[in-house]
Amino acid sequence: MALQCGIVGLPNVGKSTLFNCLSNAKAQAANFPFCTIEPNVGVITVPDERLVRLAEIDKPKKVIPTTIEIVDIAGLVKGASKGEGLGNKFLANIRDTDAIIHVLRCFENDNITHVDGTVDPVRDKSIIDTELQLKDLETVESRISKVQKQAQTGGDKTAKRVYDILAQYKAVLEQGRSAREIVLDKEDRKLMSDLHLLTAKPVLYVCNVDETSAATGNAHVEAVRAAIADEHAELLVVAAATEADIAELDTYEERQMFLEEIGLQESGVSRLIRSAYKLLNLETYFTTGPDETRAWTYARGTKAPQAAAIIHTDFERGFIRAEVIKYDDYTTLGSEKACREAGKIAIEGKEYVVQDGDIMHFLFNV
Repeated sequence: MALQCGIVGLPNVGKSTLFNCLSNAKAQAANFPFCTIEPNVGVITVPDERLVRLAEIDKPKKVIPTTIEIVDIAGLVKGASKGEGLGNKFLANIRDTDAIIHVLRCFENDNITHVDGTVDPVRDKSIIDTELQLKDLETVESRISKVQKQAQTGGDKTAKRVYDILAQYKAVLEQGRSAREIVLDKEDRKLMSDLHLLTAKPVLYVCNVDETSAATGNAHVEAVRAAIADEHAELLVVAAATEADIAELDTYEERQMFLEEIGLQESGVSRLIRSAYKLLNLETYFTTGPDETRAWTYARGTKAPQAAAIIHTDFERGFIRAEVIKYDDYTTLGSEKACREAGKIAIEGKEYVVQDGDIMHFLFNV
């Protein structure tokens, strides 16, 4: 399931520093691997204490975590929607991602020049928002011109519905707001799935602060928090330069001591990866035993047969039932055998919606 989060922001806000920290996430995730698909795409392990705990219980030969892809997208400049700078490449790269991690500079440093001369994360956010909204407006208007006649003169109900949704998007975008404010049901989302609007993607705002603000934030962070109050978006505070220093330390103990000294229990990188996973609407189920303990990624709301297909398509084709153990039961009782004896294994059919943390065993026949 190769879903991607794109890291965006103006030049010199800390995007690449943050991406490089993510590339060193292996140092903070039990030495699980990081690899590069292209120069700016990384496959990042999702930290999950549940996987570690299951491995401690079953002592398998292999432990396989779940991953997501993070894309470091070229810095945006004003006029990107009209092709300025790397605008066309930047916008095309965002279009290919499933969610956006928007990095905002929330630190003062005279040695790092800001492209606009002063530090103002709310202004920076507005610059990128405007460029994305302008490009979306162009996309919407182009699509309206193609369906308007069919929607207004014919009896095509689908075309009429598409036109109505496009009109809603156009009205919102013309007001300098983002397409994600328009909430669509499942059927309408399917109708608009090929539109790929940039501002319809879920977004996580990452406030890049200095070390002294890593635990508490600062005035810039609070300004951003106020600015996004109506967006239903998440905000995360990370000190990217400090995270880079932490990634250089050799041992887990040294990293934890460093974090404790600045008032943190967990690295910002770990929090960011988990937030990105959640942003992509992803959850995890597990399979575990003496040979392998593994985390499997699925989209929230997935039913058992489709979750089984993630392991192998035959599992869905010949699905009979799923045996499900809740994580808390497994870790409390200490084995599948003990769970079975205690009546803690549920037998679920095709309509069962998999829950985050489920330990699954699929029975199938092909």
